Amino acid sequence: MRVLHVVTSLDPGGMENGICNIARGLHSRGCETHIACLERRGAFANRLPQSENVRVLGKRGGFSLRAVWALARTLCRVRPHIIHTHNLGPLIYSSLATLGGCTYPILHGEHSQLAPWELEPRRLRQRHKLYRACRAIHTVSQSQLDELLKLGFPSGKLSAIANGVDTVHFSPADRAASRCVLGLPPDALVLGLVGRFGPFKKHDVLLAAFEQFAAEYPQVRLVFIGAAGSEEQRIRALASASSFRERIHLLGFHADPAPLYRALDLLVIPSVNEGMSNAALEAMACAVPVLGNAGCGHEQLLTSGTDGVLADLSTPNLLCAAITPLLSTPQALVDMGLRARTTVEFRFPLNKMLDAYEKLYRAYARTA
Repeated sequence: MRVLHVVTSLDPGGMENGICNIARGLHSRGCETHIACLERRGAFANRLPQSENVRVLGKRGGFSLRAVWALARTLCRVRPHIIHTHNLGPLIYSSLATLGGCTYPILHGEHSQLAPWELEPRRLRQRHKLYRACRAIHTVSQSQLDELLKLGFPSGKLSAIANGVDTVHFSPADRAASRCVLGLPPDALVLGLVGRFGPFKKHDVLLAAFEQFAAEYPQVRLVFIGAAGSEEQRIRALASASSFRERIHLLGFHADPAPLYRALDLLVIPSVNEGMSNAALEAMACAVPVLGNAGCGHEQLLTSGTDGVLADLSTPNLLCAAITPLLSTPQALVDMGLRARTTVEFRFPLNKMLDAYEKLYRAYARTA
């Protein structure tokens, strides 16, 4: 079976990580993966089992009719059995290139909750029309699915496929040894945020909260893992200007983040726009508990107080109030981390996710 994924790029990110997991996991099941990147290739292309199957369509700013023709030509060359689009932009181009889904079946994926601008009536009407071109639409969390159903999207086409994690690769290891590799004190209390520096990730909220509790908890270190995004320079400037800048570590992008997760005591996710965080799953698999913003798919993932904590993290004051009790009870973090590992092993294994995607592919793939 040939599957063509259509994305904006394969720049590092949670959605792109998930696509790579699907490609690698289904490769051994006879699935040949091709990727059409609308704008650029991206570093995660090198993680694919067949990286030579990545095509860049050269879209630059605004709407591009040339990119539509480039995608149509790619379809003629690849002749996929199914197209898997990811988020709205790729669906727009795939719908046009397939004459509204007539020439090739489209499975569409929504990977985060709808942003405020996407809830405008004009944008919702656009989505309704585009969904008609799809054989099926999936989300990556139940909360996303519930949101789309409340907005009146077609229930017969919608389903939720929770993200999964490789619990063999992402597994616990000696925390002190992991910190030594990163140059962090072995006896520190290390908080981390993983992701691109986008406006929805709220690095600035965590930085502002850190300013409030850092003096009271001198053993705490703050680690940002990731690179790129429109907010990167601003966040770097805020970190440099902090009174506690020597305890703030910007570690950049790492192709394999597993050793970095193992150095953490707590992963903090103040993001306001997630589907189901791959970073949360990976951290939990490494026995690291998660403090997650209420909503954003975390309710499906975390049982608050058991394997992580759910709270309103929308302001620095609220985040500070949620995090300081955890800093005062480090053993509770260890215990929650062990339960977090059990949660992902039983509820979010990678094979469960792969089975669900393979089932959808085979259900809607064209046979000719």
